[in-house]
Amino acid sequence: MNIDVWLFFISTVFVFMITPGPSHLLMLSNSMSSGFRPSIATAAGDLSANFIQMVIASTSLIAILNASQRAFMIIKWAGVAYLIYMGLKLLFGKKTGAGKGSPQSVKTLYWQGFITSAANPKAVIFFAALFPQFITSTSPLLPQFAALSASYLFIDGCFLLSYGKFADYLSKKYRHQLANKLNKVSGSFFIGAALLLGLKDIDI
Repeated sequence: MNIDVWLFFISTVFVFMITPGPSHLLMLSNSMSSGFRPSIATAAGDLSANFIQMVIASTSLIAILNASQRAFMIIKWAGVAYLIYMGLKLLFGKKTGAGKGSPQSVKTLYWQGFITSAANPKAVIFFAALFPQFITSTSPLLPQFAALSASYLFIDGCFLLSYGKFADYLSKKYRHQLANKLNKVSGSFFIGAALLLGLKDIDI
């Protein structure tokens, strides 16, 4: 893979990242309610699921996924239901005062990110369709796959951290105006993430 192909891949990924997806909204929610540093675990969970999806795509297990539409639907809607549950819990839970919402454990934040990303198994199809467009068959495949995967994960991680930092900044700057409302804002992001996950065929 030459530098021109790699740069074109980077540009393509940036285009896909422009529109916020469920994982980005989840990052906004968790950063506002638990703070930026703990919410990094959410980004780690999302990227972990993406990595597993890339590995599945690279080992041709996509055929199994395509053959089992029922399994896809179960995974997808289980993730939607989970996000809606978390959103409603925040919307109708106890008020938290003028500071941040009730912080969640790093483990919980990680699994929220992982589940949100893993609940979209069509991402496997996306990676299986995207990567071959930038791979040269005359060169070793594994190094090319590794370079594309690492580049994608790095860009996605930067977007997630940017969303998280922005949300943390807003919650600190407007904490008095947002007193007792952070949970409702965070809950709205959760439900928004669920709607995106349910309505969009592919979201990464």
